[in-house]
Amino acid sequence: MSTTLRQLKAFVLVAEQNSFTKAAETLCLTQSALSGLIKELEQNLDVKLFDRTTRKLHLSDAGSRLLPQARRVLNEMSVLNEKVNNLKSLHQGHVRLAVSQQLSASTMPKFVAKFCELYPNIQVTLTDCSVDNVVEHIENLEADLGVAPERPYSDDLNVDVLFSSPFYLVLPPNHPFAQKDEITWADLLDEKLITLNGPFIKSLQNELPNNISSRIFNPDFEINFLSTALGMTRMGLGVTLCLLYAAEWVELYGLVMRPISEPVVERKFLLYTHKNRSLSPAALAFKEFLINNAGDFLVSKPKAV
Repeated sequence: MSTTLRQLKAFVLVAEQNSFTKAAETLCLTQSALSGLIKELEQNLDVKLFDRTTRKLHLSDAGSRLLPQARRVLNEMSVLNEKVNNLKSLHQGHVRLAVSQQLSASTMPKFVAKFCELYPNIQVTLTDCSVDNVVEHIENLEADLGVAPERPYSDDLNVDVLFSSPFYLVLPPNHPFAQKDEITWADLLDEKLITLNGPFIKSLQNELPNNISSRIFNPDFEINFLSTALGMTRMGLGVTLCLLYAAEWVELYGLVMRPISEPVVERKFLLYTHKNRSLSPAALAFKEFLINNAGDFLVSKPKAV
């Protein structure tokens, strides 16, 4: 007997809900029918998927290892069904985006809004997540397109460079540096610094002189989100760093930006797709739209004081 999608769906639901009762309700099955599906799948695979006691249910070691593959198979079938629907009507479709959190909170919404104006019958789903999760979503076929800063990626992915941005210093408008057209990294040595945790800052370590790198990696405050850094900067607790696409967001906080030179350090932002996945007409349309309008990520220049 071969493994069926129905069995895989039952397996994934039981694993995710950690309950035969809840999974049976979701599938509109009796518990005995659901148990039968799981038993058939275990017999087909010749492994035990769950360890059961009178009070607890949890995945076996084999179940934990097979769960990502089962999800991938179901995702592939979902893509197949979606592709069939798209082929029936080229004017409809669904685009699934995975976008890094800062882009999702600043620039990406205007792209989605403009695209939806051009293609009102195409549904766009936006998942905002960490940069590493953007890559994972594409690798696991959970999203059609991913947009995020450059990160290591597997051979299964294709990338297009959308834009690049230099680093900017964000500061209150009454700060002395606000009167300058640009500042240098050396200017930051005596400033109170608010930096973001993670690769955004850590990648600077090998691109700056040792004395400046040491200061950047020993900030006065180290936080997780740019929104927090902007709020703290607004309250005069220090200055922080960002990239040019966040200009509108910075302005909303009543802050100003100044480019940092000596040296100019830039970050590339990539459009990630899967090599082994043929994009739907809707996803292809969004990909082309992003590439053709990538310059708009940086159209908002910071205002002078």
